[in-house]
Amino acid sequence: MAEERKDKPAGDAASLRERALRLLARRDYPRAELERKLLGYCAAQSAAGSAADSADVDDEEFAAASAAAVGALLDQLAARGLLSDSRYAENRVRARAARYGNARLEQELRQRGVEAEVRADALAGCSSEIERASALWRRRFGCIPGDANERARQMRYLAARGFSGDTVRRVLATAADDSDDVREDDEAC
Repeated sequence: MAEERKDKPAGDAASLRERALRLLARRDYPRAELERKLLGYCAAQSAAGSAADSADVDDEEFAAASAAAVGALLDQLAARGLLSDSRYAENRVRARAARYGNARLEQELRQRGVEAEVRADALAGCSSEIERASALWRRRFGCIPGDANERARQMRYLAARGFSGDTVRRVLATAADDSDDVREDDEAC
């Protein structure tokens, strides 16, 4: 049985492909994240196989063969257009840009294993950070802070969502300038 395991590094290539397609049917994945999931699946299959075999098999050789099988599968999926880091990054940015700043979006993409060039292209395709921060501020607060504590709270809220300090200051300064044109009694928080 140990010989069978060496011949089939990822359990069964068909089951590995089926698992990848099932994951991609639910949502887009960046290549690095899908690779981690599939390698975890291979490791689980390996552990189940070695527990059943209880034979001494070289786990490093098995892991290298599994990694090669996963890499080949990911190359096939990318060639067919089923796996695309740029599509994933664009969709992720589009879905979350209204609530988060560029720093947060960049960090999320980096954690998912998206390359720097793809991250930059995806972020360049979204609307300006100041417009998004202003819209978020209006939805959340809508009025100029009356005291320093409230102003600090609003600034922390925007900063915690990944908006740069300069953007946060500009949003609140623009809101303060706009409030000068409106009567003060209409702006009470």
